Amino acid sequence: MEFFADVASRVQSIRDLVGVVEDPAVLPAAVDHLNDAEVVTLLDLASGLGQLAERLRTAAAGVVAQRSRRAEGHSGLAQSRGHRNAVALVQQLARVSRAEAARQVRVGESLFDVPESSGASGVSGVPGVSGASGAPGVGEGIGGGDHAESADLGGQVDPSRGDSNGGAENPQRQPWHAPLMSALLTGTISATQHDAIARGLGEPPLGSDRASSAEHEAAWSLAAADLIREAERVTVEELAKSARSIRDLLDPVGAEQRYLARHEARSFRMWTDREGITRGSIVFDDLSAAWVRSAFDAAMRPRRGGPRFVDPAERAKAQDLMNDPRTNDQLAFDLFLDVMRAGTLADAETVFGVRQPGVRLVRILPEATASAAFTEDDTQVIPAWVASQQACTVGTLTVTTDHIGNPLNLGRRSRLYTSQQRVALAIRDGGCRWRDCDRPASYCEAHHIDSWSKDGGRTDIDRGILLCRFHHMQLHHGGWRITRNDLDDFVLHDPGGHQFALPRRLAQKYAWSGIAPPPKRFAAAAAGSVPSGVFPGESSAVAA
Repeated sequence: MEFFADVASRVQSIRDLVGVVEDPAVLPAAVDHLNDAEVVTLLDLASGLGQLAERLRTAAAGVVAQRSRRAEGHSGLAQSRGHRNAVALVQQLARVSRAEAARQVRVGESLFDVPESSGASGVSGVPGVSGASGAPGVGEGIGGGDHAESADLGGQVDPSRGDSNGGAENPQRQPWHAPLMSALLTGTISATQHDAIARGLGEPPLGSDRASSAEHEAAWSLAAADLIREAERVTVEELAKSARSIRDLLDPVGAEQRYLARHEARSFRMWTDREGITRGSIVFDDLSAAWVRSAFDAAMRPRRGGPRFVDPAERAKAQDLMNDPRTNDQLAFDLFLDVMRAGTLADAETVFGVRQPGVRLVRILPEATASAAFTEDDTQVIPAWVASQQACTVGTLTVTTDHIGNPLNLGRRSRLYTSQQRVALAIRDGGCRWRDCDRPASYCEAHHIDSWSKDGGRTDIDRGILLCRFHHMQLHHGGWRITRNDLDDFVLHDPGGHQFALPRRLAQKYAWSGIAPPPKRFAAAAAGSVPSGVFPGESSAVAA
């Protein structure tokens, strides 16, 4: 449908649903008269209308930024209207925070970010645009002509086909983020999702020559395309986290530099404010942050919706914590002091109960293919040497798996999943597999998709899935169910008969793939030997 026809259609559908509203003050009452299905439909229509408007606003913010560059001086578009820069102008007109205005400008500018050698200006010539030279389009995609064959590679050109550096043979080479530009303009992703992916991936590293730089850009373009597909089923926060993890897996050299920079930035300071209140500020390095988070999670899990306790004594302790009159922040403060006073080894059970804090690092074997390790709960990439150092201190646990990470089947010998199986589930799933849920593995329970008694279910990894406490209870009490055909994706069925695929987190797929350096990855994908973002798995994982 033509862009503005789509806008008009949604407006008319909203009018038909709500009726004529002459005074905005009666909108809450008008909506309150709708039934549940109509309210959901209205929310969907209004959200879609907002996304259409967002595309226009993003394009306009990009043009404002282009015309307000510092080189324009006081004659720039924003400056001529009394604003210091484009962000200030957008902030005033959109009535948003400075951070939100900066995001709109940043995403808008990316629509006009093309290599100088392409000879193009902005996104003019985009299919689907008519009647306005140089205006951003909303057609089927960006690029065309000689690039039709390379659409699956995000507009990048296979290095084996000749010049991929914007020379005479390829005068309209698209930037690596061309898939993001196209997905934003066609409404596949929102501007917020675009920003999360673009900032998470960052810029590809420069290679030693033009060919290697182009190969890195191709790898980033493939990763962007994978993340666009991932955006449909995860939260923006999870999407940004996946983008950062994938960036570090694709660029182990840069990942180590970033890790060391965060380590050097660690700090702790205390000060007294003008009211006499003593305050503190901590900047964590990666491993310290993971350990402290684990410590607080272990103690606070009953308050935050962690897995239910089976042991009666632990269940009673959890209930006592639920009934405690202190706020979560007060409990966290008291826990911090307990740890400082006693130390986790002095009286760990008193402080944490049976669920001891700790950080599990995962590496895929054989070691030659493991360019990095990652934390079990949030796939935070850690340099391989750090994992080896930790292994010398705390030891390792080897989990043997098949080629996609399914280990340790127990059949019907055991009703409950063992602790080692739960480690394997955590490594494979990375957290709750329910759509749009970002709860980490430590907050999840193992669910048998086949009933132990009714369906003769087996305690096998490929028939189990991690669900957080809330979604596990919703599944059992709300008429939902999960199925799986052999080793295909798990499928969630709602009470109304709708089905939703539950694929693994994208960062987990990348981590398990034994990611090769970008040039090899690009060559494999371009040759059609593997799907984008999916690679053969390895034989085992080591958890330190």
